Amino acid sequence: MASRSETHSRVRVTAILLAVVTVTVAAPTPDTGWRAYQKRDYPAARADFEQRARDGDRVAQFNLAMMLMRGEAGATDVAGGLTWLRRSADAGLAQAQYNLGLMYENGVGVARSLTEATLWWSKAAEQGHSDAQVQLATQYFLGRGAPKDWKLAAKWYEAAAERGDPGAQYIIASFYEHGDGVPRDLNKALAWYVQAARQGDVGAAAQAKDIARRLSPAPRAP
Repeated sequence: MASRSETHSRVRVTAILLAVVTVTVAAPTPDTGWRAYQKRDYPAARADFEQRARDGDRVAQFNLAMMLMRGEAGATDVAGGLTWLRRSADAGLAQAQYNLGLMYENGVGVARSLTEATLWWSKAAEQGHSDAQVQLATQYFLGRGAPKDWKLAAKWYEAAAERGDPGAQYIIASFYEHGDGVPRDLNKALAWYVQAARQGDVGAAAQAKDIARRLSPAPRAP
């Protein structure tokens, strides 16, 4: 049986892993800039992204932002990258919204604000961005940058679980096992533990085995 402390640890580890991810440049429909980037011709890629970014292409704005922040084809320019990242996020690109949330969470190029991080993750989560859904769920679970609300935490963990995130699958399984934020339902808990186990989560496999045993009818006396 998964303990609540174990679930809390899972939540924190999942959030930390997401926070340190360096997201790669988005791959739009193949174009001059993207093909140049794949060939590591960064000056040509930057020139193309910059031209299209100025024309309002939100994917090019995101790509240019990432190149500037990484110092590709020039000196590292976090401030310049942030400007383009914000434009892309304002234009509705989910990946840009997610990244901007990470910058606010970690205070990179901006004043640290967990409330702003929650705002941007919420926008990306509503568009189906699974990493943003996990981050948003964690904010509600911990009461960090948002009021503590396990029902909303469960909603967003389950949304990410449905999109295949194994960490979210384990966490929502535990929620169903204990009735945290959702009605207690061992059958749903088992189903989510099985999904996580199929993705290689050894702990989830053990939990699935335990719940399956508990759900099995007791043997009849002879």
